[in-house]
Amino acid sequence: MARNASLSGFPEWLPQERLVELHVLDTLRRTFELHGFSSIETRAVETVGQLLRKGEIDKEVYRLSRLQEEEPGAGADAKSTSDAKADAALALHFDLTVPFARYVVENAGYLAFPFRRYQIQKVWRGERPQDGRSREFTQADIDVVADGELPFRYDVELALVIVEALSALPIPAFKLRVNNRRLAEGFYRGIGLADTAGVLRSIDKLDKIGAEAVADLLKTELGATDSQARAALALASIRTEDTTFVEQVRALGVTNELLEQGLSELEQVVSAAASRAPGSVVADLSIARGLDYYTGTVYETVLVGHENLGSICSGGRYESLATKGNRSFPGVGLSIGVTRLVSRIVGQQLAVASRSVPTAVLISLADDNSWPQAQDVAAALRGRGIATEVAAKAEKFGKQIKYADRRGIPFVWFTAEDGSHQVKDIRSGDQSAADPASWTPPAEDLQPSVVVAPGAP
Repeated sequence: MARNASLSGFPEWLPQERLVELHVLDTLRRTFELHGFSSIETRAVETVGQLLRKGEIDKEVYRLSRLQEEEPGAGADAKSTSDAKADAALALHFDLTVPFARYVVENAGYLAFPFRRYQIQKVWRGERPQDGRSREFTQADIDVVADGELPFRYDVELALVIVEALSALPIPAFKLRVNNRRLAEGFYRGIGLADTAGVLRSIDKLDKIGAEAVADLLKTELGATDSQARAALALASIRTEDTTFVEQVRALGVTNELLEQGLSELEQVVSAAASRAPGSVVADLSIARGLDYYTGTVYETVLVGHENLGSICSGGRYESLATKGNRSFPGVGLSIGVTRLVSRIVGQQLAVASRSVPTAVLISLADDNSWPQAQDVAAALRGRGIATEVAAKAEKFGKQIKYADRRGIPFVWFTAEDGSHQVKDIRSGDQSAADPASWTPPAEDLQPSVVVAPGAP
């Protein structure tokens, strides 16, 4: 990775690493479009009031302002004016979901519902940079949003789309961990814990602080008894790659109508995944997702052997993230942390680009007067989709070949005085006659490719 220690949290890739990132982005884009998702892009800025309307942590939001701002007003109405200005101030978006909700409301009259969207953009979040966490990073989101009612089948479909997309990337095995908020909330109500949102927030810390510390939180902050805390942790301990979790939950002896609805929904997701993508999806009843707007299915994804990286893909169902008057726009979506994934791929060399430049051919110069003819050859090759450079000056051929080797260009083109042409594969040393109108490199050399590195899991 390109280094810029004076400004941490804003990653920059070296050319060969950037090719890995582009491969990831192109693969995701291709997969999403194969499933009928339309691409949109929202503006980078929103008003502070819009960004914080769901109670997000404002200390992570980057405010946007001019270097020279107007002086604040004074007088009796100064405070209310200041508050209004604060809400209307501009800030960089910290995710793509909140801007998407605003986009749906503002454009509802022009969208065909259910609306299938994917969005790949940079976002900004003012948190402490660490492994897998940056202040500027790229996300890739997919959502399906309806006007009024969204069939549950989309919860199943999105899980399968994400499994297909991640399976096409040069990454280790992964587990898409799925739970259902209705299942969890119904269970907590069934054991007598009324503050279900508080229980979910505590359970969401299980991986970070452990079962004993979570039990203490449940008892000290939410008033849970020992038996209630044990029951909540027993539910969170259930993990299966098939639908056997249903009987394990029922064996805990808790009955609740919401619990049964959540069990049924989660069973549908896991049953379809076990059939179409066995081993990739796990019913994990510890997954809570701390955000309050999730109402049903919730997802988190980890790389096997790289769990310390955290979730690389997460999301869930929301019933009213977007509303307009008496209209509600329920949806279900997932977000892939592209920068987090790429940082692990390049940082541990899980995959590498075959070369660092797009150029396949360098046109050499026999002398400085041959530059126009070299441009003609280059134009013929480019016209057939072959990335080509022309040498800048007529140095010795050995130096021109060394330049190509240093750049990672596999082929060097030579034109003789009689107008004949030859091309040299500088990796093998093979050289043969070539015609600018018909020659093409082997398919694997036409463009840089990204391959799993030898020895990578």
